[in-house]
Amino acid sequence: MSSPADRAKITLYDYERFSQLAGPVTEPEPGRPYRVQYRSMLAGEPHRVRAVLLMVAALVVEFTMMAWLLLPSHWTVRVDPYDMLPWYIPAADKVMLVAIALIEIFRLVSVVSNVHAMLAARDPLPVPPEPGSRVAFITTCVPGKEPLEMVRETLSAALQIRHDGVLDVWLLDEGDDPEIRELCDWLGARHFSRKGVPEWNQAKGSFRAKTKHGNYNSWLDAHGDDYDFFVSVDTDHVPLPEFCERMLGYFRDPRVAFVVGPQVYGNYTAGVTKAAESQQFLFHSLIQRAGNLYGAPMFVGTNNAVRIRALKQIGGLYDSITEDMATGIEFHRSRDPETGERWMSVYTPDVLAVGEGPSSWTDFFTQQLRWSRGTYETLLTQFWRAAFRLSPGRLFNYGLMVTFYPMSALNWLLAGLSATLFMAVGGSGVTVPMDVWLMLYGDAALLQIMLYTWNRRHNVSPHEPEGSSGVAGMVMSALSAPIYVASLIGAALRRPSKFVVTPKGDSASPDQIATFRIHLWWAVIFGGGLLLTVFWTGHVHLVMTLWVFLALVICLGPLATWAWSSRGNR
Repeated sequence: MSSPADRAKITLYDYERFSQLAGPVTEPEPGRPYRVQYRSMLAGEPHRVRAVLLMVAALVVEFTMMAWLLLPSHWTVRVDPYDMLPWYIPAADKVMLVAIALIEIFRLVSVVSNVHAMLAARDPLPVPPEPGSRVAFITTCVPGKEPLEMVRETLSAALQIRHDGVLDVWLLDEGDDPEIRELCDWLGARHFSRKGVPEWNQAKGSFRAKTKHGNYNSWLDAHGDDYDFFVSVDTDHVPLPEFCERMLGYFRDPRVAFVVGPQVYGNYTAGVTKAAESQQFLFHSLIQRAGNLYGAPMFVGTNNAVRIRALKQIGGLYDSITEDMATGIEFHRSRDPETGERWMSVYTPDVLAVGEGPSSWTDFFTQQLRWSRGTYETLLTQFWRAAFRLSPGRLFNYGLMVTFYPMSALNWLLAGLSATLFMAVGGSGVTVPMDVWLMLYGDAALLQIMLYTWNRRHNVSPHEPEGSSGVAGMVMSALSAPIYVASLIGAALRRPSKFVVTPKGDSASPDQIATFRIHLWWAVIFGGGLLLTVFWTGHVHLVMTLWVFLALVICLGPLATWAWSSRGNR
């Protein structure tokens, strides 16, 4: 977190209760092979009928609006008896029709994803780990990126983890820093560095230099055979003492390759950090739980436990800037050669590590850029090949997960294109009665918000106030859309990308005007189009004008927020 004082604030939150969200630990049934058992979230809902009615209503209204809006009778047809209409206006109409259709399809997919998550969400029933297993606790360090005090706090907490068996604490030091070595010796932790070893520092592949996966795979190559499992957290995460007790029991099921938990931000003071954690609500509180139905929650690198034999079988962590998601896909497409069964994973809602989130707009945008770029790279280079080896349920679940970033980016692009075509030449994809459209759109939007609010009761964050609406998270997703577009363009043009460690603590990146350059570029486009409309073309429409104003708010909102907070600090 930002300072030792901030990290001490973990006592302000009810981590003990949130570390047991999956329920009490119970012994597995004796005399039978253990298989992970689950509890349906919907089955435990006291108002199941209301929840089901809400889901059905959201789907029906969204589909009805899409079908009605795209009726052929609503397509814009221009009467031009004298053949004087410029060719580009009908062309603009057709482009806008396609854009509107795609936007509505993406909206429907979003509702389907949320409804599916509500129906499928499950929590695993915890069991105690088998005693005597050999476990390595691993975290990494890049000198200059993670403050020494942060490394000390993480290692100190790791040494307090309870486990009935071997538990060695390892620090994987990219820089082989003497000060880091001295800290490990003083604490009693083990130190590993691949610096200066050519075979562990390659230009690409499993041992790519200056990457997290290359660091892990190097340790795996050197020491992996000494352990049955490893548990790991990012350096900015403080593990709780019950980390192993609540995670390792699921490995009694021989099919389990890895277990993951939610990510929460303990430096819950900065406004950006609060909103960034709220943004992750749907993923960690619902979508990951839905993955349990198929034995395929996504691998998340911030805190996890891994069966080393399974990881070595798939060739180690995958070479990607988002190595966790890519490695999870490799697990889920593979079978255990000893049993012939597919590897599976488990997501526990238990909060077992408290991390640090981005505290500046610069670091938040950098994080979002990397996460989205990694998803695009996975789609372009890995997912389409892995899809044929995923079971139908896993393919459907992964498909819903990996479409978030591209749909957000394309929604922004298509909406911007439609607004530009309207303001420039008066293009119109559909012509519908305004009152009917407003009624359907308002109902669909309201039902989506009600779905989101209903699911807030399953929030796994101990930081957000009880009953909070999560509006800040929705706003952050909207503000990130221009970032997702820039990332999509970079992936499509195959521009080089690299793994970037998000600066932590006192190393957090300061915000400046350049932080908002992508948003400002879009603001110029929308602002210029609005001026063109007012002073030249005269193409004014209530909905389009409102959308352009909303886009300008999204583009200028982060800059205005930063400027206001900077003024307050001064």
